[in-house]
Amino acid sequence: MLSDINNKHSVFHFQLSTIMTNTYSIGIDIGGTNTDIGLVSAEGRCVARKNLPTRQYFDADLYVSDICKKIYEMMEEQHVAAIDGIGIAAPMGNYYTGCIDNATNLNFRGTTNLNALVHKYIDVPVTVSNDANAAAYGELVYGGAKGMSNFITFTLGTGVGSGIVIDGKLLHGKTGNAGELGHVILIPDGRPCGCGRRGCLETYASATGIRYTALELLEKRPQYDGVLSKISKEKLTSKHVGDAAHDGDPLALEVFEKTGQWLGIAMANAVAFSSPEAIFLMGGPVKAGEVLLRPLRETFKKSLCFVYDGSVDIRVSELPDNDAAILGAAALTKNK
Repeated sequence: MLSDINNKHSVFHFQLSTIMTNTYSIGIDIGGTNTDIGLVSAEGRCVARKNLPTRQYFDADLYVSDICKKIYEMMEEQHVAAIDGIGIAAPMGNYYTGCIDNATNLNFRGTTNLNALVHKYIDVPVTVSNDANAAAYGELVYGGAKGMSNFITFTLGTGVGSGIVIDGKLLHGKTGNAGELGHVILIPDGRPCGCGRRGCLETYASATGIRYTALELLEKRPQYDGVLSKISKEKLTSKHVGDAAHDGDPLALEVFEKTGQWLGIAMANAVAFSSPEAIFLMGGPVKAGEVLLRPLRETFKKSLCFVYDGSVDIRVSELPDNDAAILGAAALTKNK
């Protein structure tokens, strides 16, 4: 397999030197369970995609070589001769070094230099960042933030990620890990967080946090006899809570009321340091719609410092759900 990739590698060099206009890029979203790889056109359309089971890999070199094999397969199948670059969204991905540093949900430990490994097989620019930063750049390049110079994205999933664009530039900070608003402490001595501290925003506003809030309310309301009481604590998910809220279940509605209030406060605080034009929301819990967005907007407005009144829009991401992660990763190639 490696010799096959190396043979293609030499052909690829020739193609890059003879074709002047490249209109495609590769977006790679590395998750703890699966790795999604997409071929993205200049206008932001994912024209082909493949995936690998991340959990099956314990050797980073083999993992990257298989990713590159998938890239070549997509290019051949779509008759694409050349690509502009490869963007990789990875847990603990570092923009400055091109490395993954000690990601707890991957089998290869320590530091993995994705940039160097990819360049063993494909000689194009490679940009690495974390998934939240990739989502922000995807919104800027392909989504609702086109033309904006200042905005923030919040990605609600198992945790809470965020990406911050200031004066048209994605914020990386000294270490490459700037903008972790999910780990701003919202409630001192609150819920334990995976980062080792307590009370972080993601313990309240993530899908996991929504589940915890529901369980807390169920514990306090033994008289409650709604749909959520019929689901075992072990199997209860944030989607169950969202579905129940849409059906008018009072306890589920209270969960989203609280979640929206917590997130609204955190978003108002975020405005104070970057004065964005808009804040974009994406991720599974956002699909709950107005049961989350109404209390969020109300609390945001109440909590916002008066100097920012009327200057910030709260919007749902315009990236397509199924392709958002790949588009965000591919957009990183435009950040060089």
